[in-house]
Amino acid sequence: MAKNNQSVQAIRGMHDILPEQSPRWQYAEKIITEVLSSYCYKEIRLPIVEKTELFKRSIGEVTDIVEKEMYTFDDRNNDSLTLRPEGTAGCLRACLEHGLLHNQVHRLWYYGPMFRHERPQKGRYRQFYQLGLETYGMPGPDIDAEVILLTDRMWNKLGIRDKVKLELNTLGTTAERLVYREKLVEYFKQHIDMLDDDSLRRLETNPLRILDSKNKDMQQLIQNAPELMAYLGEDSRSHFELLTQTLDDLGIEYTLNNRLVRGLDYYGKTVFEWVTEDLGAQGTICAGGRYDGLIEQLGGKANYAIGFAMGMERLLLLMEQLDNVPVEQGVDVYMIRVGTEAEKEGMRLAEKLRNKVPGLKLQVNCSGGSYKSQFKKADKSGAEYALILGEDEVSRGEVSVKPLRIDQDQKNMTQNEVIELLL
Repeated sequence: MAKNNQSVQAIRGMHDILPEQSPRWQYAEKIITEVLSSYCYKEIRLPIVEKTELFKRSIGEVTDIVEKEMYTFDDRNNDSLTLRPEGTAGCLRACLEHGLLHNQVHRLWYYGPMFRHERPQKGRYRQFYQLGLETYGMPGPDIDAEVILLTDRMWNKLGIRDKVKLELNTLGTTAERLVYREKLVEYFKQHIDMLDDDSLRRLETNPLRILDSKNKDMQQLIQNAPELMAYLGEDSRSHFELLTQTLDDLGIEYTLNNRLVRGLDYYGKTVFEWVTEDLGAQGTICAGGRYDGLIEQLGGKANYAIGFAMGMERLLLLMEQLDNVPVEQGVDVYMIRVGTEAEKEGMRLAEKLRNKVPGLKLQVNCSGGSYKSQFKKADKSGAEYALILGEDEVSRGEVSVKPLRIDQDQKNMTQNEVIELLL
């Protein structure tokens, strides 16, 4: 059998996060989870694979996601399973399955990879990481405001607030959208020769999505289309007005965008997006809205829900443009050991230092090497100090300490003096 010497590579659109990139991810994740905790949101961890039926029922069979983008397969029991393309459906499935929505209020968040077979481009991958937030059981516009305030706090903490803008709209109730939908279809049919292929398809399935078209040749047509606001009832108008008043009172700037829609029919009332002009075509870094209708759609009793999803890759691309994002130092101390007794004592000392100095990042040189080669590794590690143990140091019960980032002489210390230095 012929040998295949060609190296195996990652699947197109699925990327590795390398060790030098991980600290920036960890920094963002730490800030985000601290903000979520400060608003008393609790983490829920969900399966990556769900029954395909879940996404067909929640997202809808006649959508790009279900028809073209999902990674779907039959398992050994001939059950149709799908790698999750988004998190809302799985989170709601878990809450319904475990009885979390009966006369209860919940603030939840989740984090992890999602999968869509889209054309890969900057900021868009086939496996991508997403943070999702979902709330249940709260009908008022105050929870809508809290969700937006939480995201605003995230951007401030991450240092990107001046790079993002909030766009806001209301989609009213299902009944109000049905009336509006008829008017919208009637309008676009009068100008059907101006619609592109995507819009012609959406005219039959989800005409509101035509309003979200990026086709420059259609912008004037979209601009002149009927506006949903004219078809909203008193309750929908009042809900939206109370939300905008709250944001105004708290100094949150936003733009009213009456063409802002969600791609899925179950969204109603509040919808929002945080957008940036610094990432080219991939300008949305966070999108959310109220989706009360989905709970009944998945077999639950009528209830209330609002949430958002945030793509981590796009967020990190935006943060990369900043010079002031702190990245944790990888190594504080590098331990050099030469000789059999020094190798034994060094390992004991390393564990003692980790016990005595909380948070210490100590790297022990392993697999031997000369003093010179180990010093080179110590310097390359970025450590602040090199701790040196040879046979002489072991016999005296001492450690040689060499500062690597400032011009100071190497000196001998007792183990307790080393602990004091590193505390």
